Amino acid sequence: MKIMDLKTEYNNTYFNCLEDWSEEMKDAGNHKSLWYEKMKDKGLRVKLAVDDEGRACGMIQYVPSEYSFIGKEGFYMIMCIWVHGYDEGVGNRQKKGIGTMLIEAAEKDCREMGVKALLAWGVSVPFFMKASWFKKHGYRKIDKDSIRVLLWKPFVEGIEPPVLIKMRKKPELVEGKVKIDAFVNGWCPAQNIVFERTRKAVEEFKDSVIVEIYDTTDIDVYREWGILDGVYVDGKTIQKGPPPSYEKIHKIIKKKVEKLK
Repeated sequence: MKIMDLKTEYNNTYFNCLEDWSEEMKDAGNHKSLWYEKMKDKGLRVKLAVDDEGRACGMIQYVPSEYSFIGKEGFYMIMCIWVHGYDEGVGNRQKKGIGTMLIEAAEKDCREMGVKALLAWGVSVPFFMKASWFKKHGYRKIDKDSIRVLLWKPFVEGIEPPVLIKMRKKPELVEGKVKIDAFVNGWCPAQNIVFERTRKAVEEFKDSVIVEIYDTTDIDVYREWGILDGVYVDGKTIQKGPPPSYEKIHKIIKKKVEKLK
């Protein structure tokens, strides 16, 4: 097993978060590749764990912190660390120390760049990106918003910890219409799946629905709203975990439209 920087030959695997075998990933569109094109010259770092057969089985991506959940310069933020955990594709590679190899490589990289601290976000429940995993690797909690936890590992002394940007504005309703507000960044295929399924579901109800799309790769847009990703139907988020199915999203919108009559 070796840790390496992303190479072009692995782009498709990376854009699909190691799950290029997955049918569900086809619903994510090309948002991550577009995000990558925007971010690759703005400091995005990507490292892969590649086995002896040349197969990518783990990844970590980290960005300058102004493009992350804090919207403030001066640090780097781990947006995603993932070791393949399914039987399909390269198989389950978790619980073998690959995540530790990846995060240690990222920390070494950041130290060499002179970064003051490496940040991470996690969740306080046993799910993807568990905050407890980062704590085991020396990261300390510095802020929290609901189940989302901000952690950091400072590399120098005497620096103030940043805080999470929390929701600053709530999508407004439109009388006589179902209002859909979609905040699209592109960094995460799971979020992209929700957006694409919503866009497809809306087609049936065009006359009754107003859709507003916000590109949160624009830092000013993100700072204005405090929402990096998410789809809101009449001001309420439709996702509180894994991506809801197309059928569920369609049902939510249809129910709202029927109430207009």
